[in-house]
Amino acid sequence: MAQPTYQWRPPERGWREQDLFGLPADGNRYEIIDGSLHVTPPAGPEHHELADEIRMALRQTAPTDWRVIREIGVRVPGGNLIPDLTVLRPKAPRGRMWAEPADIALVLEVESTGSRRHDRFTKPALYAEAGIAHYWRVEMGDFGPVVYRYQLGKGDHYDLLGTVGPDDPVTVDEPWAMTLDPSAWPR
Repeated sequence: MAQPTYQWRPPERGWREQDLFGLPADGNRYEIIDGSLHVTPPAGPEHHELADEIRMALRQTAPTDWRVIREIGVRVPGGNLIPDLTVLRPKAPRGRMWAEPADIALVLEVESTGSRRHDRFTKPALYAEAGIAHYWRVEMGDFGPVVYRYQLGKGDHYDLLGTVGPDDPVTVDEPWAMTLDPSAWPR
């Protein structure tokens, strides 16, 4: 039996947000950076399990009306990105696929083999340019997850606040006061 085909044609101009709605829902992450389409294949189960555990830890400590959303779109200058987790401020509108940077307190990326450079260089630069106050990058170390915590500095860049490893729970202030304990997350 013949399989239906998807008739894909790139736009005649640079990619824009509305072009994303015509792409297939195939599990790939479609993002736009400076008018170019970036496609990331679906992450593995370990990646999703770790993101879910972090989301649950954040939600359990979240003040009333703060939301922790998985894979919601974020508008940035010159594009659209999809972080693994986004913390939305209490007044952020509901029901939108693309969040505005002013409504975001924190974005978090769980680093994967296929997203390492993107998560370390490209995405933080765009999140900072958008004015998002905090960025966390989580990578799997030899002994478990390590959280790299960044805060927006002067200009369009992040300053490293510190790291939290699997054996050193730390109380942090961003986006609210909580204890981060990566030892409780999957290794």
